[in-house]
Amino acid sequence: MFLTITTTGTAENPATDLGFLLHKHPDRVRVENQSHGTAHVFYPEATAQRCTAALMLEVDPVALVRRGQGKGRGGAPDAALAQYVNDRPYAASSLLAVALSGVFRTALKGQCALRPELPDQARPLRVEIPVLPARGGAALVHRLFDPLGWDLVRAEPIALDARFPEWGDSRYVRLVLEGELRLADALRQLYVLLPVLDDAKHYWIAPDEVDKLLRAGDGWLAAHPENGLISSRYLARHKRLTQDALERLELVRLAEADGSEVEELDNAVDESRDTEERPVPLAVRRREAILAALRGAGAQRVLDLGCGQGQLVQALLKDPAYTEVVGMDVSVRALNLAAKRLRLERMGERQSARVRLVQGSLAYTDKRLAGYDAAVLSEVIEHLDPERLPALEYAVFGSARPRTVLVTTPNVEYNVRWESLPAGHVRHGDHRFEWTREEFRAWAGSVAERYGYGVAFEPVGDDDPEVGPPTQMAVFTTAESGTTADITTTDTDTPKEGEAA
Repeated sequence: MFLTITTTGTAENPATDLGFLLHKHPDRVRVENQSHGTAHVFYPEATAQRCTAALMLEVDPVALVRRGQGKGRGGAPDAALAQYVNDRPYAASSLLAVALSGVFRTALKGQCALRPELPDQARPLRVEIPVLPARGGAALVHRLFDPLGWDLVRAEPIALDARFPEWGDSRYVRLVLEGELRLADALRQLYVLLPVLDDAKHYWIAPDEVDKLLRAGDGWLAAHPENGLISSRYLARHKRLTQDALERLELVRLAEADGSEVEELDNAVDESRDTEERPVPLAVRRREAILAALRGAGAQRVLDLGCGQGQLVQALLKDPAYTEVVGMDVSVRALNLAAKRLRLERMGERQSARVRLVQGSLAYTDKRLAGYDAAVLSEVIEHLDPERLPALEYAVFGSARPRTVLVTTPNVEYNVRWESLPAGHVRHGDHRFEWTREEFRAWAGSVAERYGYGVAFEPVGDDDPEVGPPTQMAVFTTAESGTTADITTTDTDTPKEGEAA
């Protein structure tokens, strides 16, 4: 099993800097024991103009069988004698990927203590692998490597037998990559894509493999057009792990597009406690008010935008009047908790056909949200910076445009009634603002006017005669929903004449 990395240089920037990057001196042969054989690192050539480092892995077939325990790990699954007769000793696979990460560990991390400026420099690289399994052929090799910035990707099919060309090509290719990249990026790509192309691994897949994939894929995998296939094959088609990887990659992609850190987006769940607003009766009354408004609107297909841990989705599924319920949140942790709450894995086929949990950000338009009867944003808008609200407004009211939109948010005036809340503090550490009733109505009125909705307001919780209700709700409706679209406000916060406050 063989791999070479070649670079070129000048007298000022010699190619032998490759030795610093790989932490292997060009004048010495390095031998390291691996779990399934022995890895050799040496330099066939090392001059200022051109330097080549070679990694040769000698696989011990006996160790491979013993560690595989006769269950096929490390062996091709094509024949009954696979554990004894297979291509592992000569075809690049996860064995070579593991050796790569062990022998060139520091280079993979992009570290060089002696020359710390080198890892961040892109340099001309040529990578050659004489025998690479490619389940999917040369076309798949190009689909995987072409988007990664290589100037040349050549995958030459290897004939089954050169003496008998009529037999056709084998599933192996000779791979040549050329381009100007950082060495760490090239090594990380190879670490992930070698087992992906082979579509097999020599060890059991555990949950920590997701972390390995994301670390090696940092900076390139989230935006790769084949990240679904890469994740599935790398994780040996383990559905749950693949789903976890794709959700986390989507969060990375959203964070990159948003110019934010992943932690800033994935903050919807406080793992130390349930994030439902206390006291609990208010949370229950809020859901009851939302359900009543949805029933009044005659909604059947409902979006819960910013669904959090799935409390509202769970309540909606209990009513057969709702034929489709979609919960969306940017937080992977929140969606995982929602799935556990709903017991999606144990849910019957008919019930599971009514519900979907999807990851997404309300800062962007999303075609998946179009065509629904109603959308709910329950305690969502206050988690956004005010300058981000126009993007949410367009995504919901302009692009998705459900017939009914329900928005609930805290009434900051009521905060003086919370004995446990210090003066001047918001109710949740992630709240970017909390509005008075007047501020909320001004915002809702302007949104309704811009996007052709009518809007009415309803109190949620006990309506204090001085400071109003703890939660305020706006009910936006279009003309198609069967209500009068030119309504601007309906003040239900103030008691009618003859009614008690």
